[in-house]
Amino acid sequence: MSQPNVLILRAPGTNCDAETAFAFRQAGANVELLHINRLLENPGLFERFQILCIPGGFSYGDDVAAGRILGNQIQHHLADRIARFKAAGKLILGICNGFQVLIRSGVLLDHDAEDGPPATLSFNDSGKFEDRWVRLDVRGTKSVFLARIDSMYLPVAHAEGKFVARDVRVLSRLEADKQLVLRYVSQRPGSNGVAYPDNPNGSMADVAGICDPTGRVLGLMPHPERHIDPTQHPRWTRGEAGQVGDGLKVFKNAVGYFS
Repeated sequence: MSQPNVLILRAPGTNCDAETAFAFRQAGANVELLHINRLLENPGLFERFQILCIPGGFSYGDDVAAGRILGNQIQHHLADRIARFKAAGKLILGICNGFQVLIRSGVLLDHDAEDGPPATLSFNDSGKFEDRWVRLDVRGTKSVFLARIDSMYLPVAHAEGKFVARDVRVLSRLEADKQLVLRYVSQRPGSNGVAYPDNPNGSMADVAGICDPTGRVLGLMPHPERHIDPTQHPRWTRGEAGQVGDGLKVFKNAVGYFS
């Protein structure tokens, strides 16, 4: 299959769907944007696609908590279809609000019947919405989306992006299983540790993104779709941008997986 079909899932409040669709098309995919209500009416539509992406924004106004309502819809009405989608070796990507949805729906990390979610995304330590560019390191080779990527420079834009594991044991297990695949790194040479604003939200272990045990499901807070062209780099006129935007590699890896 040379051109996989990508489903961009929309909901009320989603606002990064067009940019994400454009990024996948630039990477060579066929893309269709669908509202969540279409899938609830006809879950069989999943069969047409090889990649599912939940983009950024403020689904349902982030009422209750960021991504909570859309996550609940997926968990209670589409869990079986999503499980079948994953079992078929297909890919799932959640960006920013999409990451929050994947965490809260149990799609990314299985929820424990007794203890609940193993991790969540909480309010930023700064107590405010963070909109800035961050340096990122890719750890390990587990994630399909991050294959052959060492580092990236991408923007973040969120108020609830702090990754918090339920306890130290959960964090250690995710680390041992190589699921903590994307970390914030310091932009100041010689500094010890990653302090604010380089870690913009206070995430445990400086986590910016995680994958599931298979490596085929990825959630990340930074926005790769906002840096697919060199001119999107904030200092491209100073010659600091490369030949392509760092984020484009993420989408090309997803498309290339089915080549």
